Amino acid sequence: MIKREEVYKIGIFNKPHGIHGELLFTFTDDIFDRVEAEYIVCLLDGIFVPFFIEEYRFRSDTTALMKLEGVDTAERARMFTNVEVWFPVKHADEAEPEELTWNYFVGFRMEEIHHGYLGDVTEVDTSTLNTLFVVDHNGEELLIPAQEEFITDIDQKHKVITVSLPAGLVNLDEAEDE
Repeated sequence: MIKREEVYKIGIFNKPHGIHGELLFTFTDDIFDRVEAEYIVCLLDGIFVPFFIEEYRFRSDTTALMKLEGVDTAERARMFTNVEVWFPVKHADEAEPEELTWNYFVGFRMEEIHHGYLGDVTEVDTSTLNTLFVVDHNGEELLIPAQEEFITDIDQKHKVITVSLPAGLVNLDEAEDE
């Protein structure tokens, strides 16, 4: 059984394309094209299910047409409409840190060089111009800019991001005194 911590979200299947089972895939990470992985994972009825990729072709920088093994008709493909697509972390670990997207880091520990452990990255907020890590700090939500100039180290093996944040960006002393 595939566990949540073994995958990270890379997109969503939108709708069938044509009559042979192709799916329109909107992705936030093209990792499936950059590493040697033969499958993606779909979240179906709360369960992570692997599907082998038969073929795919890009339509734009954020969309592709993907054909999965065993999905050969438009009717079968319709079952994947609005289904989340996830990618195995073990295959993404083969990529270099600069090749990864921010979503890969959900589940990583975040440490700050002066304050130590900040918390765990629970999600990545891309709804604004500045991408933010959402970090759970003792039940409080910290928003940390996901910017390369703040990141001093990424330990993929131990799932730790070390950051050096400007003074005042995160005032942990006040948050802990409340």
